[in-house]
Amino acid sequence: MAFSWGIRHSHQRDTAGGERQPVLSVGRTPSSAPELVLSEDEKSDNEDKEETELGVMEDQRSIILHLISQLKLGMDLTKVVLPTFILEKRSLLEMYADFMAHPDLLLAVTAGATPEERVLCFVEYYLTAFHEGRKGALAKKPYNPIIGETFHCSWEVPKDKVQPRRTAAPSPPDGLECSGADDSSKGYKLRFVAEQVSHHPPISCFYCECKERRLCVCAHVWTKSKFMGMSVGVSMIGEGVLRLLEHGEEYVFTLPSAYARSILTIPWVELGGKVNINCAKTGYSATVIFHTKPFYGGKVHRVTAEVKHNPTNTIVCKAHGEWNGTLEFTYNNGETKVIDTTTLPVYPKRIRPLDKQGPMESRNLWREVTRYLRLGDIDSATEQKRRLEEKQRVEERKRENLRTPWKPKYFTQEGDGWVYFNPLWKAH
Repeated sequence: MAFSWGIRHSHQRDTAGGERQPVLSVGRTPSSAPELVLSEDEKSDNEDKEETELGVMEDQRSIILHLISQLKLGMDLTKVVLPTFILEKRSLLEMYADFMAHPDLLLAVTAGATPEERVLCFVEYYLTAFHEGRKGALAKKPYNPIIGETFHCSWEVPKDKVQPRRTAAPSPPDGLECSGADDSSKGYKLRFVAEQVSHHPPISCFYCECKERRLCVCAHVWTKSKFMGMSVGVSMIGEGVLRLLEHGEEYVFTLPSAYARSILTIPWVELGGKVNINCAKTGYSATVIFHTKPFYGGKVHRVTAEVKHNPTNTIVCKAHGEWNGTLEFTYNNGETKVIDTTTLPVYPKRIRPLDKQGPMESRNLWREVTRYLRLGDIDSATEQKRRLEEKQRVEERKRENLRTPWKPKYFTQEGDGWVYFNPLWKAH
């Protein structure tokens, strides 16, 4: 799961239009879905996401203590400026892509023969979707996306890896990563785009589709953070919708809250709260509870779930375990299933090189900040971040003077939510 402290980098602002972005056809005709990425330029992403630091250094601790001394319990942290050394070396938009690290499990939802099988497949996928965003134990904060920032990638999944739930093939050995099929005729392609559509409040949107399986996911998330003493809590406000066009089903889901604990020593992440999954057409729903660790004793990272057929008031499945460890599923027919998230095959993102990316794409936008963070040059990273933020402030002032509201590139607002401008369900 991607974790964001939801704290703004000093007054980040949006950017003006004019981004040279070749990755999407912008003609908004409903007759054909746009290409989310230029496949011929993509390469398998081997960027290391591990955070190797052991904890907060002594001089860094004094800076955090000074910051904490100015905060009050429950304070909204949106406008609090954090020191650069706590930053993770990538944008929150990219971290949302980690929800798709097991695309074979997501595509398998479409292979379910019955509504019950499909909802069970989705719940299994959902419970395994959070661990990949946090490979290391150390909690760090991703870059807060700047309005207009985008991230694009895709995954390739061999067709023989997408199986119905009851007949799923055994997982590969521990640590095996799937490179995907090079020949598109041998595999399915899952395309992903994310965009920061609002600055106040900070709203991110992402959309993912597989044309071959007629599946797409669209989500909008508003991160709202608060100070909790030695912890920072982040509410993930919003929802996502998985659509299975072949079956005419929509699965609406919410997201758990996230917490950074022990922020003065070795910060670590846990998830908490109750989330819901619901399919109005079939009458199936699921309740998932992420349990936070009790103050004394207790296990960390616990999760429980219950899948229900509402018309008959029947519990069809119960699950328990750890969202970043082993999960056990018990079905109403007496069968059981165990999934070890640490041995699931990970499909690396396919992403275009920096020289093929537009100026507002995440890795290109933050490239200098990332480069200096990797070198351990915090002062230079801070300066690069300051320059980027100042540029955004200038562009924001221009728009305010012209009274020109920001217009997102790939998403449009509908009521309280946001949708991709040419989604699969409109294109077909």
